Amino acid sequence: MARLSTMLLLQAPSSHDLAPLSWVGFIFRIHFLCLSSLWHVTLPRKAVQPASKAKRFCKAYAKVLRRVILGLLGLAYLCYFIAACWLNFQRALALVVMTAVVVFFICWNLFKKHCGAKLLPFVSCSPQRDIVSVTVWDFLCRLLWVALLGGLITWLALDTAKNPEQLISLAGFCFLVLFLFACSKHHSAVSWRAVFWGLGLEFIFGLFILRTTPGIQAFQWLGDQVQFFLGYTTAGSSFVFGNTLIEEVFAFQTLPIVVFFSCVMSILYYLGIMQWLIVKISWILQVSMGTTSTETLSVAGNIFVGQTEAPLLIRPYLADMTHSEIHTVMTGGFSTIAGSVMGAYISFGIDAASLIAASVMAAPCALAMSKLVYPEVEESKFKGKWTFWQNILEAASNGAAASVGLVANIAANLIAFLAALEFINAALRWFGEMVDIEGLSFQVICSYVLMPVAFLMGADWADAPLVAELLGMKIFLNEFVAYQQLATYKKNRLSGLEEWDRSRKQWISVRAESITTFALCGFANFSSIGIMLGGLASMAPQRKGDLASIVLRALLTGACVSMLNACLAGLLHVPTEVGDCVTFLSTANFSSTSYTMYTCCKQLFARWV
Repeated sequence: MARLSTMLLLQAPSSHDLAPLSWVGFIFRIHFLCLSSLWHVTLPRKAVQPASKAKRFCKAYAKVLRRVILGLLGLAYLCYFIAACWLNFQRALALVVMTAVVVFFICWNLFKKHCGAKLLPFVSCSPQRDIVSVTVWDFLCRLLWVALLGGLITWLALDTAKNPEQLISLAGFCFLVLFLFACSKHHSAVSWRAVFWGLGLEFIFGLFILRTTPGIQAFQWLGDQVQFFLGYTTAGSSFVFGNTLIEEVFAFQTLPIVVFFSCVMSILYYLGIMQWLIVKISWILQVSMGTTSTETLSVAGNIFVGQTEAPLLIRPYLADMTHSEIHTVMTGGFSTIAGSVMGAYISFGIDAASLIAASVMAAPCALAMSKLVYPEVEESKFKGKWTFWQNILEAASNGAAASVGLVANIAANLIAFLAALEFINAALRWFGEMVDIEGLSFQVICSYVLMPVAFLMGADWADAPLVAELLGMKIFLNEFVAYQQLATYKKNRLSGLEEWDRSRKQWISVRAESITTFALCGFANFSSIGIMLGGLASMAPQRKGDLASIVLRALLTGACVSMLNACLAGLLHVPTEVGDCVTFLSTANFSSTSYTMYTCCKQLFARWV
């Protein structure tokens, strides 16, 4: 009763409050409190016992109940899976693949939990056992490496005999690796295990994705699903902006995709799916290459998120990381692109499978080249430890709200860079006309300076100037502008335009398109330096000096990683055959043009000349 009296005094209106509604509300509160007090006084104690008993029962048998619920859900999914496969297996093929992947990782987790300590020495080729066993295992590891190297050389010799132009891409790959070794900070401290394992994993990924039928079909299917998924953006953008704007205006057509993709990534982070996937990938890289957990986790995160979001996964550890580890974190950010902007590039018409493949292949290559350029000479605090900061909401890009800033940044950069490019070209044309040089521009200068690099990546000599232009745009402006221009070249080719318009090439070959797609897939441009420094300095302000001293070397390494991926794409590229031109021309509609029609007519003309 004393407690009730105190509550009434606290809730009573003040003496100067004469509003009738205030006193009416006070009277109602008196009735409510009195009834509540009577209820608590008269309520039997036995009435609350079943609820407490149920709570104690659930707490005591929580594990059993969890297993029962999971078992029932698993049984229900098994019935659903069998029914889907029984009704139409072809339709349920995607469900089969996803189920197989999940089952594999579940089995792998169980295997690693019970046999991980025994497996780790064999994977890392450094067993901690007796001296005789170590010697035997070391000999077997070296024998395995020699066998793999011999098999690779034999395969390359047989494969390049059919397409000798692939040897140019191989020469470019070797040249870039030697160039980065020449730029190494500590030549004698290079961890060749990390270098060879990283390049080996990159080659295996590339071989599976670009040359095997399951890999080609899987990534083509994945790219088609991404394109289909991004089509849902139209429902939101058309409601807000209308159909006319999203069909005719670039900003309303492409930039809403960034908003939608960022929102989806945030949801996946919140559900823990992205963390699970990143941890699996980073564990494979760490065990095979011998890198530390923090740097590996950040690079694996860069496959899906941007250069400032991935380091959030290891934010508490940035202050204690070595110079080599910080260089690796930066290189991973420069050598990949974020999933949100990938959606925008796909909307341009860039091949989705190639973009996804480039992001996956860049992770092991970035780790390898980072350890080649900036080897570890300090004692890392995270060697052999597995650390993961479970801050789900901050590691995510905060969904659609944060993507508004990203969209504004993209739009502002496009306006600024395209305007600056036009001004630079106007100035260069003016200076060129003073000495009777017509058509001097930034693109022309890049085409001459970077043409040898484009040729070494595997582009034909005729396509090398245009590929070099796109490389220059990517490095000195940004990859968004370069991909937009590449999409224009691709549309010109698919629409069947003439290859040459006087002295200007209007499109590049399919092989050059594939190589350029891989070469442009990365944030390695001068405008990204400020973004990288700003993002990392806000997470570790005490390391500003170290970050500034490392960033240029990381930028160079990140750019070369994308070029190495492009060389590998050129090495593994298989020319696509047009097909039976006679059958095509006999049924073709000559009122419109296409790339197939252009190629068939060109072949027919060459046969009769």
